[in-house]
Amino acid sequence: MNLQSDDFELFAVPAQFAQDRTYIDSRWKELQREAHPDRFAAQGAAAQRVAMQWSVRINEAYQRLKDPLKRAAYLCELRGAPLRAEDNTAMPTAFLMQQMEWREALEEASTEADVDQLDDEVSEARRSMLAECARLLDEAQDPAAAAQQVRALMFVARFARDIEARREQLQQ
Repeated sequence: MNLQSDDFELFAVPAQFAQDRTYIDSRWKELQREAHPDRFAAQGAAAQRVAMQWSVRINEAYQRLKDPLKRAAYLCELRGAPLRAEDNTAMPTAFLMQQMEWREALEEASTEADVDQLDDEVSEARRSMLAECARLLDEAQDPAAAAQQVRALMFVARFARDIEARREQLQQ
């Protein structure tokens, strides 16, 4: 193992959006077993510290690879298209209009059924956007367009959390 390897190399998977989650989960367990600090107890404190660094590195890579949004963002970065989400919030007008409609629907949602319907719509939009992200990264090889899609997905993920908060509010 090399601490300088990217997440895909570390997990021995192709550097692409489409991944086998079951394989990633099993590879994570395997890597954690290999790097567990207890395995290096006989080699002293320095070896255990290195093993701990490996364990942290493996966990960080796992968190990025298992989550489609984080994986897409990471691929964009690796391919030279940083998200710059903190200073690049420009979105297409149609997307912004959709966001406004969803926000209004969420404010007007007065029953759990209303919230469930909106949640279904947002979940479907997320699936569609992730599929487009996969196409842009794995087929079209267009990381800049994928970065735009990832920024939009970040908005959708934040809105999904707002939906859950509204659901909890209605259940009280």
